[in-house]
Amino acid sequence: MAPEVLPDVLSPGLRIVFCGTAAGRASARKRAYYAGPGNAFWPTLHAAGLTPVELAPGEFTRLPEFGIGLTDICKVRHGSDLEVGMVEFDVDGLRARIAEVEPLNLAFNGKNAARGALERDVEYGIQDEQLGGAAVWVLPSTSGAARRFWDVGPWIELADACAAES
Repeated sequence: MAPEVLPDVLSPGLRIVFCGTAAGRASARKRAYYAGPGNAFWPTLHAAGLTPVELAPGEFTRLPEFGIGLTDICKVRHGSDLEVGMVEFDVDGLRARIAEVEPLNLAFNGKNAARGALERDVEYGIQDEQLGGAAVWVLPSTSGAARRFWDVGPWIELADACAAES
């Protein structure tokens, strides 16, 4: 099996684990999640109220301080969703990782990873099913390549739900 492109940031008791499709090219090169220059992940976390400060991609290991974790459905490839494809999606591995750490919420950063994990078409927002005991959310992708689909609303709904859980 190929080595992981980026390490998971997972521990028990997290409020949210964000799951992307795979590390992008810039993230793989910089060895940091959501490191592409057009990616809005870090400013969105802060703007939605999920972190009290705006972190830089290189600070991704600090996320558990705020009850947040990170993973990808494909751990062994990197690039755009089109480049990565779905062949190496590790749905069983994702389910096992989430069941092991039992976050309150699993939030997919974009529909591609969510479709792969849930094996159905999805809409943005909270889903009817759980995965590994976590409530499942599908959020608009923060990738610059997905800017035409961008809507911060579902991110704020997730933040509000997390605040209500506290």
